[in-house]
Amino acid sequence: MSLAAIFVFLLVSAVQMLECVLDLARRRGSISDDQLKLRMEITQLLKEASALSTPSTFALAAKLKRLAAAKEKELAKIQDLNIKGKQSLHEQHDKILLVSKVLIYGVLILWFWSTPVTTVPKHLLQPFGRLFSWRGVDAATGRVVVGILPWLFLTSRVSKLLSEKLAPIFLHP
Repeated sequence: MSLAAIFVFLLVSAVQMLECVLDLARRRGSISDDQLKLRMEITQLLKEASALSTPSTFALAAKLKRLAAAKEKELAKIQDLNIKGKQSLHEQHDKILLVSKVLIYGVLILWFWSTPVTTVPKHLLQPFGRLFSWRGVDAATGRVVVGILPWLFLTSRVSKLLSEKLAPIFLHP
C-alpha cells in the first residue's frame, strides 16, 4: 500500500473525527455555573416548602413556592439565551467545517487526479474491481489500480464509521 493512500485516509479520518466531535459536543451541551446554582436554589426552596406542611406555615410555604417558580422562569430565560447562542456558534462551525472539507477533498482530487492512489490485488476487489479501478489493471504487477474518487468514497465511509464509534470513547468525561 502506498504512502499516498495512508495520507489520504489519515486526512479524511481527521476531518471525520472533527465533525463527529463537534456533533457530539452539540448534542451534549454544557451547563453553566449560573444554571447549576439556580437549579440547586430551586430544589432547596422546594424542599423547604414541602417541609412546611402545617396550616400555620402555609403562607411561608406558598411564598417559597412562588420564589421557586420565579427562579425557574429565570433559569428558562438563561437556557433559551444559551441555546440560541450555541446554535449560532454550531452553525458557524458547521459552515467552516463544510468549506474546509470541500477544499481538502478538492485539493486531494486535483493532486491525485492523474496518478493512482494505491494498487491492490485483484481478489480483494473481486465483485467491484471495475468500479474502483482507475485505468484498469497494472500490467507489470497484475494489481488493480485505485483512483482518488473511489478511494475518497471508501475512506470517508470507513473513517466516518470509526469516528462514530471511537469519538464517544475518547471524549467520555
